[in-house]
Amino acid sequence: MAESIWLIPCFPALGFIINASLGSRTSRGFVSWVACLALFFSFLASLAVFFQFLEMPAAARIFELDLYTWIASGEFRVPIGFRIDALSVIMCLVVTGVGFLIHVYSVGYMHDDPGFKRFFIYLNLFVFMMLLLVTGNNLLLMFVGWEGVGLCSYLLIGFWYEKDSAATAGKKAFIVNRIGDFGFLLGIFLLFVSLGAEGVWTLNFGEIQKSAHLLSGDVVTLITLLFFVGAVGKSAQIPLYVWLPDAMEGPTPVSSLIHAATMVTAGVYMIARLNFLYSMAPDTMLIVALIGVLTAFFAASIGFAQYDIKKVLAYSTISQLGFMFVAMGVGAYAAGIFHLMTHAFFKGLLFLGAGSVMHAMSGELDLRNMGGLRKKIPVTYWTFFIACLAISGIPGFSGFFSKDEILWKAFSSSQGHMLIWLLAAVTAGMTAFYMFRLFFTVFHGECRASAEAQHHIHESPKVMTIPLSILAFLSLVGGYVGIPSLLGGNNAIEHFLAPIFGSETPASSTAGGLDLISTAWASTTETAGHDGSLEMTLMVASVMIALFGITLAYILYVKRPDLPGRFTATFSRLYRAVHNKYFVDEFYELLFVRGTLKAGAMLLKVVDNGMIEGAVNGMAVVVERAGGRLRRLETGYVQEYALAVILGTVIVIGYLVVIPMF
Repeated sequence: MAESIWLIPCFPALGFIINASLGSRTSRGFVSWVACLALFFSFLASLAVFFQFLEMPAAARIFELDLYTWIASGEFRVPIGFRIDALSVIMCLVVTGVGFLIHVYSVGYMHDDPGFKRFFIYLNLFVFMMLLLVTGNNLLLMFVGWEGVGLCSYLLIGFWYEKDSAATAGKKAFIVNRIGDFGFLLGIFLLFVSLGAEGVWTLNFGEIQKSAHLLSGDVVTLITLLFFVGAVGKSAQIPLYVWLPDAMEGPTPVSSLIHAATMVTAGVYMIARLNFLYSMAPDTMLIVALIGVLTAFFAASIGFAQYDIKKVLAYSTISQLGFMFVAMGVGAYAAGIFHLMTHAFFKGLLFLGAGSVMHAMSGELDLRNMGGLRKKIPVTYWTFFIACLAISGIPGFSGFFSKDEILWKAFSSSQGHMLIWLLAAVTAGMTAFYMFRLFFTVFHGECRASAEAQHHIHESPKVMTIPLSILAFLSLVGGYVGIPSLLGGNNAIEHFLAPIFGSETPASSTAGGLDLISTAWASTTETAGHDGSLEMTLMVASVMIALFGITLAYILYVKRPDLPGRFTATFSRLYRAVHNKYFVDEFYELLFVRGTLKAGAMLLKVVDNGMIEGAVNGMAVVVERAGGRLRRLETGYVQEYALAVILGTVIVIGYLVVIPMF
């Protein structure tokens, strides 16, 4: 198994090479078969590793393979190497499994697109880069994959580059991610230099973990904060979340791939991979949890007033990523990865379901032009319904188990806080409301589409509905790998990940402004945390909050559809703020974009035009004027030239006669 680890990222790379080399001379069928089979074989390789892991002792489930030395300088070595352990194998299964279904779905969705072949070339390259990110055994190789998915996201978001909005969205995603990546790079540099000062020159994850105790607390805090800046950019958290809603300009399968199973989860994976550093930095963990819960709440509130079906799902993704960061921040790393997995199932399904709705509605995105699709596209309806139940956290569905585990850890762990739990629980109810607002608006009530659009409404082909059905099945049963002991399970996924995370209790208590609340809360949870009755009470409370959100959405958008209009008219200013995303984009445009353009214009005028070009042009003027003066000596009269020769001769002779006298 150790010698075949490289096969997992190899197959998508091979698919990319074949299609990039031969795609222009082959059929669409050949390109799609190569691209899909590449993902399928990669999934089989990941599955083979996973089943072998299950037969091995937990402590032995770590394999590394160095193919060759990439960088060598003195004692420092960076190999092209791969690491497979419990964490990376779960990520590989999610990326390749969900990625394969998205590839298959794309065959039908992109069937008539002129860029069909280019699309699948980009998809294979994207998955290869993501697999490189999660299987690389050192930080530098992870960073290559990290930047690779950033590049591919630019290519895929701006896939329809003929549209100005798509090209702009691609550039926005690329630039915002570079801001986060700068922090990531600084974190790598600081970690490398800090360990080097202790005589350890390495970027290998295993060696870093063994040497982490050599670092001081302040240095670890700064390193983890810099890494978190990278995670904030890649995983779209406050304040660098603004690129993700605009990324909906790309084809819908791209939205599903980027926002469900791959790129946006990279930040969560990175923190999970470096959990040994974050557990040494409680201040950083508090910041991670606070940013996560604030992002979750903030994005969920924006989802209330959006009418673009993909934009609603985009803000839902930002919100769900916030839940994952809450888990990371309270030290519940396994719970965060568990939610990452279930989120890939139901969010991938939601995006593909939205694509199926768009396919049926001739590309329509506005919820106000939909409605009454329940009987016309039944497969899409039922699979979308399952996904909405899963993301809302209804018992029996995958999202219930992972979301409840995060809420419980936010409440009971030593890093948890009552305020974090309360805000997360409220956000869970908000999620249920805006998701069923979307569901009821699309599938129930009267159809508000034009007569021509209604005439063409039809169910998607099987190449699209079969992936929907498989993801619906996973959204239904995927959470059963994490049944808590309270419900008679043993939380198998947490035990599987235990060798990676060990004890999920950080080394020291949280410092900062919430210390008093933390101390009081810890004394409560220590006595009641393992009681079972408290956990059951919180579980029931979270379910009731979700059911309240669903019921409210049903009343407002099915029973009394006139009420939302009356509410928005009454609270027009609040509605306008939420509908316009709190004007954050406009604020960034004013402060950063226009500010940067004005600064650039000033530098152009003062430095470039005034100083640099001024100096160059000034020299040209001097030379030109001097040449003009000298040109006057060239009169063309022989007698003047003869006079000049005579004068010159006299001057030279005079010089030779006079100088010796002195």
